[in-house]
Amino acid sequence: MVTLITMFRLLRRLPWLGLTLLSLTLATAHAARSDTPTVATLDWTIAETLVALGVTPHAVAQVDAYHDWVGEPPLPDSVIDLGLRTQPNLELLASLEPDRILISPMFANLTSRLSRIAPVENLALYTPQSDTWEQMGELTRQVARLVERPHAGERLIETTEAHLASLRNSLGDDHPPLLIIQFMDERHVRVFGEHGLYQAVLDRLGLTNAWQGPTNYWGFSLVGIESLVDIDAQLVVVEPYPVGVEPQLTNSGLWQNLPSVRDGTLITLPSVWSFGALPSAKRFATELVAALEGDDAL
Repeated sequence: MVTLITMFRLLRRLPWLGLTLLSLTLATAHAARSDTPTVATLDWTIAETLVALGVTPHAVAQVDAYHDWVGEPPLPDSVIDLGLRTQPNLELLASLEPDRILISPMFANLTSRLSRIAPVENLALYTPQSDTWEQMGELTRQVARLVERPHAGERLIETTEAHLASLRNSLGDDHPPLLIIQFMDERHVRVFGEHGLYQAVLDRLGLTNAWQGPTNYWGFSLVGIESLVDIDAQLVVVEPYPVGVEPQLTNSGLWQNLPSVRDGTLITLPSVWSFGALPSAKRFATELVAALEGDDAL
């Protein structure tokens, strides 16, 4: 067995070995410092952006619901579920010792409690009087900087814009205005218009939104189905349907007599997070164009 005295004598005779060991130690320490920070988030928009940047969040709130509402990109199996977004398991979160906790203004009331665990970054999206597409790009850059992946952020912005440009080129010129909705219950829907993610995508695809009514800063208005009757448009429903709503619609005379339902031109899209960022925008554009033009158009 090599004793400490033997090691000391060896280092005296071979000073270059000591320098080598020191260099290796410093290099290892530098590598450890340059590793991607460990992050947790309560916000699904931030979570999807992290995954799209190639960074797996250590923990996310309501993982199962994320997969129901956001769909893609999927969260890896290693992601820990923090419980409810509005009431996360703070003891579990503290035990994970994240380097940063990323939230949106929706969860700002939790800032003081979260900041006792780790530094908190509040990242805003969908703020009044702001261009939604530009905000999505800025959010991407902010998240990328916080996880030390600025180049990945720029790459995500560039590839998303290129993908939407390609989809626009594949579209024909004869598409009617679209009316995009999501069911809240069997009689009420969110209808999407100005300021929202779906509208930002329609603008880049050169498609017309039939809804010209007011919207909130999330880009939707809550209306009854009867409000859709006189709108001349192709109807687009974004899943998921609330539990029990689909069977009830089959017996709804009002729903069954909407033009798109009656003539079979209704489009149903899989879950796409309407409050998301670039990953959701890319997915919505891809799913919508596939439905309008057929999979062969992609």
